[in-house]
Amino acid sequence: MILYFSGTGNSREVAGCLGRISGEKVLPLLEVAGGGKDALVLQEGEALGFVFPVYSWGPPPVVLEALERIRIEGVPEYVYFVCTCGDDTGKTADIFRKAVSRKGWTCAAGFSVTMPNTYVCLPGFDVDSRRLAGLKLKSMEGRMEFIASCVKARKRMTDCHEGIFPRLKSYLVRPFFNRYMTSPDAFRATDACVSCGKCVRVCPMRNIRLVEGRPVWGADCAMCLACYHHCPEHAVGYGNATKGKGQYTPGMFMPGKKA
Repeated sequence: MILYFSGTGNSREVAGCLGRISGEKVLPLLEVAGGGKDALVLQEGEALGFVFPVYSWGPPPVVLEALERIRIEGVPEYVYFVCTCGDDTGKTADIFRKAVSRKGWTCAAGFSVTMPNTYVCLPGFDVDSRRLAGLKLKSMEGRMEFIASCVKARKRMTDCHEGIFPRLKSYLVRPFFNRYMTSPDAFRATDACVSCGKCVRVCPMRNIRLVEGRPVWGADCAMCLACYHHCPEHAVGYGNATKGKGQYTPGMFMPGKKA
């Protein structure tokens, strides 16, 4: 069983690819971890995988919160994770393993997959060029073949690209970022908004509603930027930080799709 959290779509793409290769069921993490949900039942010997993006060199807080809530019948025999990142992961593996251990489980393996950049809310951060994004997506399936083979063999390993200064990024920068730089207050819709409601539909937190035809953001925001990247009119902005920045979704780079 594979449980995923995704905003823009990278982690959903990876989870779907892994599911196709391995023949495993793929489910949205937030749905199965919702209040009042029955405990998940794993088949004998079935692996439990988590797929999620790296946010500020760690697992998204919403993923860690969902992990706390999720109910599994019995103790999973083999738990692993796959994290998607534009570049490096920092100490994501250590942070997620500790969260899993608090469930009384053991996280046996962890992997990272390089995917196109999606974070655009700070100076110097933008989406990848079309060429680079295409190269990352092209290499993804081969990477997933490797990961699927490791999971099938029940290997105990960590294969994540931590990058430079991983402890500094994950244990100093990340807490500061999560506390002070994840407010939804700066989101806005420009006059280009056509009231299509796509931002409402793609928000994994169900945090956006239309008021008189314009999107309004609530407080329960994961800063996944799905609303920004999926807007067909490029009408969603985050203050002035996203002015002139690009958009990205996996579908933009599939054959026959417009960028």
